[in-house]
Amino acid sequence: MRIVHTLLGAAIAATLISSPALGEELTGTLKKIKDSGTITLGHRDSSIPFSYIADASGKPVGYSHDIQLKIVEALKKDLDMPNLNVKYNLVTSQTRIPLVQNGTVDIECGSTTNNAERAQQVDFSVGIFEIGTRLLSKKDSAYKDFPDLKGKNVVTTAGTTSERLLKAMNADKQMGMNVISAKDHGESFQMLESGRAVAFMMDDALLAGEKAKAKKPDDWAVTGTAQSHEVYGCMVRKGDAPFKKAVDDAIVAVFKSGEINTIYNKWFTQPIPPKGLNLSFAMSDELKALIATPTDQPAKD
Repeated sequence: MRIVHTLLGAAIAATLISSPALGEELTGTLKKIKDSGTITLGHRDSSIPFSYIADASGKPVGYSHDIQLKIVEALKKDLDMPNLNVKYNLVTSQTRIPLVQNGTVDIECGSTTNNAERAQQVDFSVGIFEIGTRLLSKKDSAYKDFPDLKGKNVVTTAGTTSERLLKAMNADKQMGMNVISAKDHGESFQMLESGRAVAFMMDDALLAGEKAKAKKPDDWAVTGTAQSHEVYGCMVRKGDAPFKKAVDDAIVAVFKSGEINTIYNKWFTQPIPPKGLNLSFAMSDELKALIATPTDQPAKD
């Protein structure tokens, strides 16, 4: 079990009080947004229930996206830009970091794990969610945990921490798995549902989302021993402290106001689009601790 968030988180939370100093000259992303009149939000198309496309409108919805919109609301006030234009840009597991780095996307809130490797390339906001990496498999199958997967086809999503963990496990324990890397979570589940893989490794909350959209949700189960505990954060360009602070301030305000509970319940304990299915995924003690003591540090097992 990971260590409870430290006093570092409390120190960060204590500093996240004031909005950007508008008396100072804007720099970086804040200046870019002010000058252009537009903020570009990176989103996913199949990371249910965090950031995904639910209907023909093409607009993203989800838990992380709702938090992203709260950040936009705060920036409208901080920058005195009530008519700030919001532009959406689709990202994938492979493109999300480069598109933040090169300025195509100003902020990405989806299902991106904050880890040391990524933190060398981008900066992360305070955490917005915490998960365990587990398995999705047929409820009546023999594949309930990772040792059961020796010599089997196992799917995960390319460019994710689950892909790295699964490949490392396969090599270290000489399990002889055929690790299949699908382009996104939707394709990963399709491979599982069609029988081309016996299990799908990914973050437990995302697996619950894929299970909910299955043809027969009750046929599937999230199972297995968590191989890691990970914190999701919103990505911003590295070294842009004023913008990161504005983002952190907005998220912490959502936590302190209790709005986060409404957002959580909307996406994890109530029917969600497009099928009106309920994930029935109760808030974990780890997430409650993260909300109580915000931190931009990765989880510790």
